[in-house]
Amino acid sequence: MNLNKVFIIGNLTRDPELRQTPGGQAVCSFGVATNSYYTDKGGNRQTRAEFHNVVLWGRQAELANQFLTKGSNVFIEGRIQTRAWEGKDGQQRKTTEIVGERVQFGPRPAGGGRTESAESSRSAEAAGSAVDSPQAEEIPVIDIDADEIKPEDLPF
Repeated sequence: MNLNKVFIIGNLTRDPELRQTPGGQAVCSFGVATNSYYTDKGGNRQTRAEFHNVVLWGRQAELANQFLTKGSNVFIEGRIQTRAWEGKDGQQRKTTEIVGERVQFGPRPAGGGRTESAESSRSAEAAGSAVDSPQAEEIPVIDIDADEIKPEDLPF
């Protein structure tokens, strides 16, 4: 029996990048940083960061692009995939990434999200809106079928 399953909880290291495959399917990529802690020989607590490349497909890609920004907290469930391609310089390249199969967005700051402009945030505050409310907006979780992803549709 084989298993290729990854669970990470971390923060985005850059804003999501949304692209379309030639077939019209949305694909979104971004980086996630996770921290681990350990005690060194001197008894001091140390932090080590790991950086992961994440790829989402379909509706999940569109939602991630809409709601996530650099620094956003996110939970990703997926699988590890290694791809190889030839670069523009003719050199063979390889990358290992996490293909997200399930995503949950963490709490976001009041007025957060990429769809809301700073001007509309200010006008909502002026109108006495609950922009500073500590409650996070509930965002749906969308599962995708692994059969939806085809290597020939990758735009890179």
